[in-house]
Order: sequence, then structure tokens, then C-alpha cells
Amino acid sequence: MLKHLLKTMRLRQWTKNGFVFFALIFDKQLFLRDPFLRTLEGFFLFCLISSSVYLFNDITDIEADRKHPEKKNRPLASGKLPISVATTTAIILALVSLSLGYLLEPYFAAAIAVYFTINLLYSRWLKHVPILDVLIISSGFVLRVVGGVTLITVERFSPWLYMITVLFSLYLGFGKRRAEMSLLEKGAGSHRKVLDGYTIPLLDQYITIVSGMTIIAYSLYTFSAPNLPENHSMMLTIPFVVYGIFRYLQLIQTGHAAGSPDEVALKDRPLQATVVLWGLAVIAVFYLS
Repeated sequence: MLKHLLKTMRLRQWTKNGFVFFALIFDKQLFLRDPFLRTLEGFFLFCLISSSVYLFNDITDIEADRKHPEKKNRPLASGKLPISVATTTAIILALVSLSLGYLLEPYFAAAIAVYFTINLLYSRWLKHVPILDVLIISSGFVLRVVGGVTLITVERFSPWLYMITVLFSLYLGFGKRRAEMSLLEKGAGSHRKVLDGYTIPLLDQYITIVSGMTIIAYSLYTFSAPNLPENHSMMLTIPFVVYGIFRYLQLIQTGHAAGSPDEVALKDRPLQATVVLWGLAVIAVFYLS
């Protein structure tokens, strides 16, 4: 039962909570002990609250998941994990993360409380509304960044990074919807109601718009944001962002990205290499220049 519970908590999707470290990295505080430890604590609390959200989401979606070709094998949908156990665990995780979050930093607790509330509304109603469903997913990434900002005293963090986070998460969200449409084909609406409001050509247009805007916004950040190196060396990281966006789009179009973006990234070596190289390049520019 513990194995099925951990699977439902989506431990592999904790990688999304890495956005909490954005403020730490881009404010040149990555190697400072106290800010790093506070951000690490915030990361784990975001992991707990996000797992609580996943549990509540699977409880809400249990009937729909049983009709899905892949999701029917989830522990709750298959009956391997009792609903009572999932509900109790979700409540405990939410209470623990909110309580410890308040002790860590009240504003951080507010950020995870908003994240929790929005995602409960998403699980119950908002995920059935086209466009708004992806905007809600995007807000979760932004709130992770906001949470990280509340944990440290920022001096160099640029508002451009909020815009980049919004656009990039919209790109991932619409990409995921397109992958679902391709997987489920004509029966997409019966498995996920919101897919009735999309078509593959429409999603392709959305993806084209937000991917282009993401590249432009990131490029503008690299040479116009304050407190970056005066030699504009941050622009050297642009090719990694461009390749990462193109690579994920390639996986979507060729049918190799049926899962969520983080699951795809954990399986695709080129994407993993791109993220690692981009991270190393950013650290080199900020901390070695």
C-alpha cells in the first residue's frame, strides 16, 4: 500500500518544484548557506503540498481515470489504493506543509495556500474550462517562483523571470494538451472533458505563439535585465533554451511525448543534457564572470 501511495503522490513530479530555486540562483545566492537552506526547506514543503494536490486530484478523477487507456492503471483507479487512505494522507500533507510553511515564512505559507486553493478549484471545476485550465497550471509555476522569492532577501531578481515562467509553463501546458489529443484521438473528450474545447490545429497555433514569445522574452532578459554581467555573456545561454523548446516540440509532433512534461524530460536524454548544460552555463555566467 505504501508503494501505491507514494506513486499517487507523484514523487517524480517534484522536479517541478525546482522553480522555487529560481530566486536563489538568479539573485547570486546559491552558495550562501542560510538562503540555500531556507529555499531547500521551502522546496520540500512545496513537494508536500503538491503531493496533497495530486492525491485530491486523483480522488476527484477516479471515475474518468478508469476509462482512460493509461490512467486506469493508477493505484486509486485500479483499486489498489483505498480512497480513505489517500484522503487522510492528503489532509495530513496539506496541514503539515501549511503549518511548517507559516513557521518558515508567513508570506511563503500564503503562496502555498494560494497554490493549494487554486489547484483544488482546478481539480473540481476549472480543469474543464478550455484555456483557463492551462492558465491555472501556469499559475502553479509562477507561485513556486514567488514562494522562492519570499524566502530570501532578493536584490538582483528580475521581474522578467516571472514573464518567462508564465510563457514557458503555458508552452508546456498546451504541449501536454496536444500530446493528450494525439494519444486519445477521437475519444479525447470522453476521457478529459476540456479536450472538447481544443483541436490539434488550434493547439499548434497556441504553441507557436507562446514558444516564440518565450524565446523572445528570455532573449530580452539576457541583455536588458539589471544586474547581469555588463559583457552580455548571459546571451550565451539562449541556444540551450531554443534547443530545449524545439526538442520538446519535436517530441510532441512525433508522438513521443504522451506523458506530462516532467515525465518526458526524465526519459529523454537530449532534454536532460540541455537542462544540465543550461544550468551550468547560467551558474558560470553569474558566479564566475
